[in-house]
Amino acid sequence: MSLFERFLTLWVALCIVAGIALGHWFPGLFHAIGAAELAHVNLPVAVLIWLMIIPMLVKVDFAAIGKVREHWRGIGVTLFINWAVKPFSMALLGWLFIGYLFRPWLPADQIDSYIAGLILLAAAPCTAMVFVWSNLSDGEPDFTLTQVALNDTIMVFAFAPIVGLLLGLSAISVPWETLLLSVGLYIVVPVLLAQVIRRRALASSGMAGLTVLLSRLQPISLVALLTTLVLLFGFQGEQIISQPLIIALLAVPILIQVYFNSGLAYLLNRATGEAHCVAAPSALIGASNFFELAVAAAISLFGFSSGAALATVVGVLIEVPVMLSVVKIVNASKGWYEEGAAVASRDAKASKT
Repeated sequence: MSLFERFLTLWVALCIVAGIALGHWFPGLFHAIGAAELAHVNLPVAVLIWLMIIPMLVKVDFAAIGKVREHWRGIGVTLFINWAVKPFSMALLGWLFIGYLFRPWLPADQIDSYIAGLILLAAAPCTAMVFVWSNLSDGEPDFTLTQVALNDTIMVFAFAPIVGLLLGLSAISVPWETLLLSVGLYIVVPVLLAQVIRRRALASSGMAGLTVLLSRLQPISLVALLTTLVLLFGFQGEQIISQPLIIALLAVPILIQVYFNSGLAYLLNRATGEAHCVAAPSALIGASNFFELAVAAAISLFGFSSGAALATVVGVLIEVPVMLSVVKIVNASKGWYEEGAAVASRDAKASKT
């Protein structure tokens, strides 16, 4: 991890302070930014989101999907967690904690919006930081690349239906045209642009040139993320100052779903006999979220000052420390994992051949 990525939580915390202060001192500026919309899309944020997402998608090689068969157990487990478990478990946790247990301590008019933000956060698996988590856990790089490419492909088609279904079950009205527009703007278009950039870089300078390009794009992505957070907290500042407990309460279901989904993926891989170098990144991919997309969709659907936008930002705030803790757990438990009957049997068969 770069120094900037390692201390992402610190930078996010500083952005919270800066955003709240600037929103208090210059409310007119923030209202002008919030009003710069076209067809329910905030134009300044749209630019920032593209600057966030496109550099991350440039890393993805969609040709890797052809390697699915090499790690079919891990691929199957991760797909099950990402698309059949995580969005629905987050919705259940949101209903339980935000809609029921924590309701007395939260603003009543934002309850549904907070739940919507949590659903958006869990509805898309992580794209970029997964490569960092996989590397830190000695993960199989081909598996990680294949899984990310496959998830990004599925996301184009599955994100909107899953979000629409869960918001509908939560009795939250969702403007389908805005949701589909968000998918087009923040998934389809960035994927296409990123692949054009990637292919041109490879054609002109090869893998070395692509590596140089990514090193230049990464700081742009992080600066765009932090700028977006300053804007978000500029709009959310008064509410946070009046009820500072909100962020801690929103973090509870997010933390539970990370550990639940990563643990379930890890155990399922162990039960199927998958190698640890696949199970570790599988658990990490199963738990992490594409928070950049979640932030963009929350702003498009519910606005800058919504509880949904704040809930997705809490996901950004805790992403690095919680995922590093999952990395530590899977690394420390490698010996226990490889003692599993299915894993030992698989290793024994492999040694005979």
